[in-house]
Amino acid sequence: MTRQRQQQEEISDEQDLSVDTGPLLVSRLEGNGITATDTKKLQEAGFFTIEAVAYATKKSLCNIKGISEAKADKLLAEAQKMVPMGFLTATEYHEKRSEIIQITTGSKELGKLLEGGIETGSITELFGEFRTGKTQICHTLCVYCQLPLDQGGGE
Repeated sequence: MTRQRQQQEEISDEQDLSVDTGPLLVSRLEGNGITATDTKKLQEAGFFTIEAVAYATKKSLCNIKGISEAKADKLLAEAQKMVPMGFLTATEYHEKRSEIIQITTGSKELGKLLEGGIETGSITELFGEFRTGKTQICHTLCVYCQLPLDQGGGE
């Protein structure tokens, strides 16, 4: 019986994941002080997803007939709880940037142009005419990234 229960739980977990992917309908905001009539007003105004509400301005929500400033604040707060907004404070961004490692290219002049080397966690595109050393730089980076940090590598 426990095996069946585990399989049922796995199936329900998969179903929960499939429901949460994609845009979330505005009707899921109901509760916590937000009524069905509020969500209906949002839909009539063109807000059909929670994402649309989360990224809307307070002024645009207040312009909807029947939505007060307090209700707009509540709508924004609830929507932003359900949608990952992706905003970072300057402190959080600074902490993230401090974790970036510069991998040396093996060339002092190229290192000066790149202000220290190739950054980890980002995409760097090399382009140019054939036989100008693009592949050579990539092979060199493959070696240097395995070196310890004190030697300009990424390990």
